[in-house]
Amino acid sequence: MKVLVVGGGGREHALVWKVAQSPKVSRIFCTPGNAGIAELATCVDIKAEDIESLLEFARKEKIDLTLVGPEAPLVAGIVDDFQKEGLKIFGPRKAAAAIEGSKLLAKEIMTKYHIPTARYASFTDPQEAKRYIEQYGAPCVVKADGLAAGKGVIVARQKDEALEAINLIMEEKVFGRAGNKVVIEEYLEGEEVSILAFTDGETVVPMVSAQDHKPVFDADQGPNTGGMGAYSPAPVYTPEVHRQVMEKILKPVIRGLKEEGRPYRGVIYAGLMVTEEGPKVLEFNCRFGDPEAQPVLMRLETDLIDIVEAVLAGRLAEQEISWREEAAVCVVLASGGYPGKYEKGKPIQGLKDIPEHTYVFHAGTALKDGQVVTNGGRVLGVTSRGDTIEQAIARAYQAVEKIYFEGMHYRRDIGKKALDRLG
Repeated sequence: MKVLVVGGGGREHALVWKVAQSPKVSRIFCTPGNAGIAELATCVDIKAEDIESLLEFARKEKIDLTLVGPEAPLVAGIVDDFQKEGLKIFGPRKAAAAIEGSKLLAKEIMTKYHIPTARYASFTDPQEAKRYIEQYGAPCVVKADGLAAGKGVIVARQKDEALEAINLIMEEKVFGRAGNKVVIEEYLEGEEVSILAFTDGETVVPMVSAQDHKPVFDADQGPNTGGMGAYSPAPVYTPEVHRQVMEKILKPVIRGLKEEGRPYRGVIYAGLMVTEEGPKVLEFNCRFGDPEAQPVLMRLETDLIDIVEAVLAGRLAEQEISWREEAAVCVVLASGGYPGKYEKGKPIQGLKDIPEHTYVFHAGTALKDGQVVTNGGRVLGVTSRGDTIEQAIARAYQAVEKIYFEGMHYRRDIGKKALDRLG
């Protein structure tokens, strides 16, 4: 079987790494890929959003199955276009992927189907948005309605921060057209957790829990990023929280999307806040999280291709899925200046010295004159397994110490919340 993975970040490296373990797969292509992915797959320089070129490539190479990593091509309708051509592709169609493409649509669906989430209001006029903030105050959360590469959310502790967020998103357009509309939400107190699930539109099978670390600095300080690290499992996700998530969130959203004429097949991601009142939805995403995919896929024992085929055939209920008992931790190494401006092309040292319980997933890397160099904001995801969270954290940071590139920075507290909970 020939498989195409669309995308070029850490999540896609994790997908390629997992797909490469399947005996069903003879060859893997990745578009555009990166320096790490190139060790496992043939990388082809086609951007993830260039659906027409991807279609042409899949036809020409007689690709048997395509997996889509990032949200942008899913929201743009890559699945619809591939299916029209009779090509097998894993992911939600455009109408279903809109649950990530529009935060307002997601809110409306949650309200209609009684899925617990924060109170909200939406605005297309910045002055109206500011008047709302003046009236209701802070803390609050200001979100660009459209796709913003995981960075379009500003948590405003003070009223002036919320007003400035409106300026940045709606007037200065720092996230482009994604900021034509904003959603202002109530600030939820609690601890975050990410739950990803496979679904064929009827059956919903959750993956193991994970926790992302969005702010750039330790202790959740500084601006939001695409994610500075993740671990699995998350102790905050107790059996009781799991029961509530399945019955009040995951099953209702898949049922609701079907009723709305938006049947959902693929991976759905629920970003949750575990509050005193129970879990509430912060956001839905239409794909694997990044960096959550790295520790989660590292714990997956079942052949990913078997699961994908079961989803596409509508027989997920018959597919057994098993997970390693071990914990896994991913620490993201970022370029100097990220999530703001950063330089590319810095040589990376130490990639050959990694122990066997650790895998370094490449995110923003490229090959230049035979040397692996930085080529993005998030550069590497150093991911380790361990018998406990504590052991996995220690192993990940031991591996991090072997790696160096100019300007490299990373959080030193990935997994701390887990250790605090475990005492």
